[in-house]
Amino acid sequence: MWDYTDKVLDLFYNPKNQGVIEQTDEPGIAVVFGEIGSIACGDALRLHLKIDQPKDMIVDARFQTFGCTSAIASSSALTELVKGLTLDEALKVTNKEIADFLGGLPEAKMHCSVMGQEALEAAIYKYRGIELEAHDDDDGTLVCKCFSISESKIRRAIVENNLTTAEQVTSYIKAGGGCGSCLYPIDDLIAEVLKEKANITQIATEIAFAKDSQQPTSAPPLTTIQKISLIQKVLLEEVRPLLLADGGDVELYDVEGDTVKVLLKGACGSCPSSTSTLKGLIETTLKQKVLPSLLVEAL
Repeated sequence: MWDYTDKVLDLFYNPKNQGVIEQTDEPGIAVVFGEIGSIACGDALRLHLKIDQPKDMIVDARFQTFGCTSAIASSSALTELVKGLTLDEALKVTNKEIADFLGGLPEAKMHCSVMGQEALEAAIYKYRGIELEAHDDDDGTLVCKCFSISESKIRRAIVENNLTTAEQVTSYIKAGGGCGSCLYPIDDLIAEVLKEKANITQIATEIAFAKDSQQPTSAPPLTTIQKISLIQKVLLEEVRPLLLADGGDVELYDVEGDTVKVLLKGACGSCPSSTSTLKGLIETTLKQKVLPSLLVEAL
């Protein structure tokens, strides 16, 4: 028997907002749903949103879930969290907030909260007319073939949830929970992410020490690996959330010297103001946070 909180059990036995939102002819109202998972894999969630278009706000949310106690409770919690939020605010809801709303989840069941976060993103991007492939993390190198989970999605889970073991990754996104052949590659990815974090922390410490000493900043020049790691961190934590909120996205493609090459995705890829986004947001942020000499180019 899992050690569930009273909140989890309450929303399992008495789920709120369960069911479908029917299409409507109300002016200024749109109804959309996002789907994540599959019955074959054990969990599936369809999240329905009713959106006030002029306000860009979620006025109602309902769910249909095939899964365990945690899946049902997490889905119900998610609908409670997002009602009344604008779409941009809803995109900032994390799986940790879903788990916190429930008073916590057993670690082996954290994937249920991640499933809710992903269904929410899928519904909002569907409403904004962005194809799933344009923003989903399931592109790139496939690591877990049993559950079709890519390297980029595993990296995201590690970074956002501070995971340190392959078993934790399995708990959060199921990767490694099938045949187990990908557990060693997952361990390697964890080691890479932890090394990147350590390098970035060391650089930040050296710069802060130089400033505190009131001496001219003379930190050693960044190595290529340190530069790429820091650029990736800034793009992930400071740039991507802003672009995702507007239906766009960015991916680091390559770094040649001080030239950063990126791929603009989603709404950013076809937006007439993409040049302004590239230079005004991405390049300016990287100049401030990494190196003033950086130049950003879009492929």
